[in-house]
Amino acid sequence: MSKAGQTEQPATAGPPVTPEAPEPDPKRWLALAVLLVATFMDLLDANIITVAIPAIQRDLGASAVAVQAMTAGYTLSFAVLLITGGRLGDIFGRKRMFLTGVAGFVVASALCAAAQSTEMLVASRVLQGLAAAVMVPQVLALIHVTFAPQEVGRVVSLYASMIGMAIVCGPVIGGALVDWSPLGLGWRSIFVVNLPVGVAALVGAWRWMRESNSPHAKRLDIVGMLLAIGGLLLLMLPLTLGRELGWPAWSIVSLVAAAPVGVAFVLYERHKTRKDGSPLVTLSLFKVRAFGAGIGVQLLFSAVPAGFFLSWTLYLQGGLGWSALHTGLTAVPFSVCVPLVGSFAVRRLSPRYGRYCLLAGALMMLAGIASYAWVADRTGADITSWHAVPAMILLGSGMGLLMPPLTALVLREVTPQEAGAASGIINATGQLGAALGVAVIGGVFFSALGANAGPQADRALPEHRAVAPQHVTAVRTCATDSLGQDDLTKVPPSCTMLLDGADAGGREAIAGALGDIRGRTFQTTYSETLYWTAAGLIPVTGLLFLLPHHRVRKQEAAV
Repeated sequence: MSKAGQTEQPATAGPPVTPEAPEPDPKRWLALAVLLVATFMDLLDANIITVAIPAIQRDLGASAVAVQAMTAGYTLSFAVLLITGGRLGDIFGRKRMFLTGVAGFVVASALCAAAQSTEMLVASRVLQGLAAAVMVPQVLALIHVTFAPQEVGRVVSLYASMIGMAIVCGPVIGGALVDWSPLGLGWRSIFVVNLPVGVAALVGAWRWMRESNSPHAKRLDIVGMLLAIGGLLLLMLPLTLGRELGWPAWSIVSLVAAAPVGVAFVLYERHKTRKDGSPLVTLSLFKVRAFGAGIGVQLLFSAVPAGFFLSWTLYLQGGLGWSALHTGLTAVPFSVCVPLVGSFAVRRLSPRYGRYCLLAGALMMLAGIASYAWVADRTGADITSWHAVPAMILLGSGMGLLMPPLTALVLREVTPQEAGAASGIINATGQLGAALGVAVIGGVFFSALGANAGPQADRALPEHRAVAPQHVTAVRTCATDSLGQDDLTKVPPSCTMLLDGADAGGREAIAGALGDIRGRTFQTTYSETLYWTAAGLIPVTGLLFLLPHHRVRKQEAAV
């Protein structure tokens, strides 16, 4: 185990060799392809539904509450069962649980595609999330126990790149499927596409994947599982739905109640460890410096890209009117840089420079976010995808320098028998951090949007002389009302009254003024939000100094 300060030792991105580690599997790279496809399928499904929501509303008559339930149902069911899903793999076999999760995901996807009501679609989405929670923790666990230490870093960089690709590809693929409507399926095609992919993953996993489990923890910790699920639900539910519902009293109570439930979970896990050595989470994992500090970094770091891409999508599609395809293509430089830089980082930079590699990644991401804010503020409505290229390169390169080495470092000293539980914790932490980022950065964005609407209207209206003087105040009111609400697609009564009271020429002038105000408000709000998002990387940078500073000797690095 590493000590504080710099350690001179042969560094690998993976875990130490242990007597329990199996011989390298000759089919491990084929198995890895299956694991990466399953990872992409899960993350794609978490993001793809957003662009299909209007079509689903038209077809099924889904209410705003039902729409929230479609997205939140998947996220919540997935997040709260991740730790349990990881431990199930340790106990019953990681290959077996992976196959179970993929099969459940395929069945749930078929039910989503066949849904005839919003209730059926919501229930199927919840089932999808539960299946994903069984499937996903096995990915990192199988990587950890399947690959040799010198291979783990490169494999984790591929895993991280798959995450980045899925985040930006979701809206693109979803938009293309909904627009093209293959076989006349419309929005249902976004779920049908999972069926052949999932079946292929099942066949590949069955043929190429080696079974593994933990020789310990043979009993399922039911009480610990219920406490973990309850605590995560109390945290995730308000973070996921609180802002959209206006932070009702129950959401605050839920957040407060999460603390004592978390304490109860820790106390019970200590008792369970003393009693029979079969806890849901081995708390001694957090005494390992690389794991404990790394989980803290993972929590805060996950909030930044989640918050960035939320505000980015709202800005481009809601403010500038870009299509989902246009938006997704703008992120191509990010998607390309994550795997390229990540692979180089885990093989060359992280072993040679230790945690300085991760620090460089955090600073590069900060520079990328700040530069995008500056460009958006200067170019306004004239911004193009080309303006975003330098910022996206910085963001993708920074994430490549930080995320793959961090994941490999967190797993570094985890024993193979704890791989499933550790993977579940890593994934659950990432989900919690993402929810935190969406809640906080989303809250900042929407609050600033409402606050900026009035001042931007005052600046824009004098330039729109075609707007009749008697309509100027009403246009300002309409702009502030429409941009100050949580659902930006709704038309407030003030706008309806304004348009009903104007003739055809007046409506055209009013629409032009409202469009200009909307664009200016989104531009200003997005820049402000990005500066706050960049500030979120400051505590991440500070926490990185708590990580062990593993470096290879200079002569070994030169080999």
